Amino acid sequence: MNHFEYRDGVMHVEDVALPDIAAAIGTPVYVYSTATIERHIAVLRDGLAGVESGPAGPWIAFAVKANPNRAVLATMARAGLGADVVSAGELLRALAAGVPADKIVFSGVGKTADEMALALERGVGQFNLESEQEAVTLSQVATRLAIAARVAYRINPDVDAGTHAKISTGRSDNKFGIPYDTAAAAYARLAALPGIDVQGVAVHIGSQLTDLAPLEAAFVRIGGLIADLRAAGHVIRTADLGGGLGVPYDPSKPLPPNPADYGAMVARVTRGWDVRLMFEPGRLIVGNAGILLSTVVRVKEGAAHPWVILDAAMNDLLRPSLYDAWHDIRAVRPDGARFVANVVGPVCESGDTFATGRTMDRVAEGDLVAFMTAGAYGATMASTYNSRALTPEILVTGEEWAIVRARQPIESLIAADALPPWLQEEIA
Repeated sequence: MNHFEYRDGVMHVEDVALPDIAAAIGTPVYVYSTATIERHIAVLRDGLAGVESGPAGPWIAFAVKANPNRAVLATMARAGLGADVVSAGELLRALAAGVPADKIVFSGVGKTADEMALALERGVGQFNLESEQEAVTLSQVATRLAIAARVAYRINPDVDAGTHAKISTGRSDNKFGIPYDTAAAAYARLAALPGIDVQGVAVHIGSQLTDLAPLEAAFVRIGGLIADLRAAGHVIRTADLGGGLGVPYDPSKPLPPNPADYGAMVARVTRGWDVRLMFEPGRLIVGNAGILLSTVVRVKEGAAHPWVILDAAMNDLLRPSLYDAWHDIRAVRPDGARFVANVVGPVCESGDTFATGRTMDRVAEGDLVAFMTAGAYGATMASTYNSRALTPEILVTGEEWAIVRARQPIESLIAADALPPWLQEEIA
């Protein structure tokens, strides 16, 4: 469920009419719903209510990469969530939003020694290590700082998530994690390193999963590994089951598994593990909580279908170009008429295409359209290609709304470029 609904023929976000935001801020602009974020957190918690996870309960760490806006992260922190980060920048963003350091999990294949030092000094709750070489580096940094690093190895279970190849992470030919078959030996070497506190195991097989079977297969393998590790003398206190549960993008497709079904599967598979379970939801929390609001620049005649040219482009919403991703595109003030059209942006790339041959609300020059389910991997993947300013972001709660990232002035892009001495006089 989301809180983007039509009232008197106009799409609203909670109690705010989208045309009011467009009139005040301009377009394109991302708009997020606080009520939707809070509802999705509650639904996930309800779904996980039956899992065994010790007295502290499940450790839910929002995947910051999905939406790193500080106001969005502060909403998560207020609801008691931790954070899953993959860079020093994401770590600092989470801390700046009020996420306690001990609720932060540091993941990612390319952590540098400097990033490790920062995370240790700030007191992150767990490092998810992805290679034995990384473990050696962390040991060296932790020993130098005299701070014990709480760690888990991310295990690659060689399970195909059945999702898009670019967001599948659990096959043997993916770059992530320690191979399952060599994990026991890797943990033995890990435990012998100074400055390392082995506390758990981790797994994450991909994003936008629409079937629970691959997740269950991966979790079963992790359960077996936990038993083997304990038999070898390791004390395993946490099991990070990652994230990846899909959200509905295309209303014509079957719905992905809901958090209740997911939670029931996790409860069944992990019964008796005697660990604190950890989860890293991202898209599940914020995907349906955001839209990208855009204006139709013009409608151009096409050979087969008209071209709806928007002021939003691939630099604002990259997913369709990068993943062939499908987003529902709706008129903010639909008149009931429909047509078949191609929807594109103004960037000088044929890849700047959001939809081809799409049956959609009929729109004309000046109309507003909303890209639905754009709260995850939207603004965070934006760029300034074609010297286009980064898109502003708005957070709504009830009747109130606020700018949580202002539109970047194009002058600031130009000012960031420095002229070398031999060109300064010529330009002046």
